[in-house]
Amino acid sequence: MWLRPMPVALNASWFNDSITKERLMAGLTAGAPTPEALTLHGQSRALEISFSDGQTFRIPFELMRVYSPSAEVQGHGPGQEVLQTGKREVDVIELAQVGNYAVQPTFSDGHDSGIFSWDYLYHLGTAQDSLWAQYQERLQAAGVHRDDPMPNPKAAAAGGACGHSH
Repeated sequence: MWLRPMPVALNASWFNDSITKERLMAGLTAGAPTPEALTLHGQSRALEISFSDGQTFRIPFELMRVYSPSAEVQGHGPGQEVLQTGKREVDVIELAQVGNYAVQPTFSDGHDSGIFSWDYLYHLGTAQDSLWAQYQERLQAAGVHRDDPMPNPKAAAAGGACGHSH
């Protein structure tokens, strides 16, 4: 598997060539801050992103993976979220641009279906503390630990269509 060298930096020209502040694009709120620089830091496992309003965030890969906007993590509606565990050491091994509004990381655990809009990355950056607290509460309520491995869904389904063995 090809690994992207770290750190990877996408500079302002990458964003300015494709994003104009006057235009509303899918995934962006009108007038919302737009990214000016983005760097993957492999050793510290964090995405650093600077926005046009002067804000710069270092978002841990683990936080991105735990709160991936994918249906695999978020489910298809309220109450269908899948609690993620065992993601402390996850890396971003590739980062693809999605149109003019987002990036799609490929994580070292194989997860690659989350599309992170600029708005969502800004949210992750501004709400890090409360998101970590919510994650800890969800772990505690489920009786699991942050570093526990994810359950194997294939093993659970092997007992029967309803997940029970008869």
